Amino acid sequence: MPIYEYRCNGCGQVSSFFLRSISSTIDPSCPHCQGKDLQRRMSSFAMGKTEQGVQERLSGPGVSPQEYYSDPRNIGRNVEDTFHRHGMDLPPSVRESIDSARQGNLPPGVE
Repeated sequence: MPIYEYRCNGCGQVSSFFLRSISSTIDPSCPHCQGKDLQRRMSSFAMGKTEQGVQERLSGPGVSPQEYYSDPRNIGRNVEDTFHRHGMDLPPSVRESIDSARQGNLPPGVE
């Protein structure tokens, strides 16, 4: 469902219009002053972060170990990489511990 933003040239207000599909047409009118002289604006947008993108950002030059390990997705990363490099499967108990830590549950005795 696309959302289009228009600025009214009469009153200067910005309004959003929701359409059912990209192929839908719209003849917008300002909900504030009912004017028809509207100009379409470039809407802001957000980009999601991928795990790979986060890893690249946090493992680049000048990144301290504290920054790298402050991201919970990196908990156990070295253990996973080591097992992978040696062609070994990660034991289920280790996998569970890493996944649990990434969800915020620290192993007993670790504070």
